[in-house]
Amino acid sequence: MSSQNASQKVVSVDDQFGDGERETVDEDGFTVVAETPAFQATVKEETQAKVDANHPDGIADADQDRIPGVTLAQEERIKAREAELDRISAQAELSGQEGRAKRTRDVAAARCAEWRAEFDRRAASVDRACRPDHDVRERLSQTELGAVNKQAARLADELDGWSRAAISRRLAQAVLDGADISRAVLDVKAELEAAPGQVIPINRIEDVDRGEVSVEGTVSQLWEPSSAKIAQVGLLEDETGRIKFTSWEKSGMSEVAKGERVRVRGASKNWYQGRVSIAFTGWTHLHFPERGRYWE
Repeated sequence: MSSQNASQKVVSVDDQFGDGERETVDEDGFTVVAETPAFQATVKEETQAKVDANHPDGIADADQDRIPGVTLAQEERIKAREAELDRISAQAELSGQEGRAKRTRDVAAARCAEWRAEFDRRAASVDRACRPDHDVRERLSQTELGAVNKQAARLADELDGWSRAAISRRLAQAVLDGADISRAVLDVKAELEAAPGQVIPINRIEDVDRGEVSVEGTVSQLWEPSSAKIAQVGLLEDETGRIKFTSWEKSGMSEVAKGERVRVRGASKNWYQGRVSIAFTGWTHLHFPERGRYWE
């Protein structure tokens, strides 16, 4: 009897195994359904998916305009780069790149000149000394102006290429800066003697801070050149000292004679064993003040 009752009893699968999820009801009597679990691909599956997506055989040929052998992302980058290059080329053709650097320099120079003119104009409205037509000699007293003009006339005779007016303005500025007339004369004379192209005394050559000098003197001695590359070598002397000169064959300079006075412009200054000398190069100009005088 007991065996028949056991066989007729209906048992569910969950009851048989006991480890399945049972349905539950909430307080209102509704059945609570378990959430569907989220499925995630394994690392191996993700790797294989990337390989399949980028493989040429896996790219769909749905459009004839597609680039074969690349992914959509690669194709977009390629087309974007080509479009950018086309835009740059079209812009270069329309804007006229030839001569652009020169035009830029011209525009910058013009603007700089405008800004400088505007600055000078505004400065002159505040300080009269900044006016372009301002003469510093106007600020001197009558006594100072007389002394400046006297010394300027004397220096104009000693310095070649400098006018009396230019020298007097420099002297006036030195006096206004606080120097007495004697100090101003010495400073201005030293400054003008050291100016490029100015004939300077031979004993000042060492002090000049440039590679080319201009001097005048008398050829006191000539030697036999030690090299075929040298045309002449000797000594040039004035009242302040003497200096060795070398005339190179390639320079094509005129020959000088012993006892002849010569003015040398643009001689190259050289140093050898602690002593300074000059050389006549292709840029040097020789002038002979006493050559061809009619009374000789």
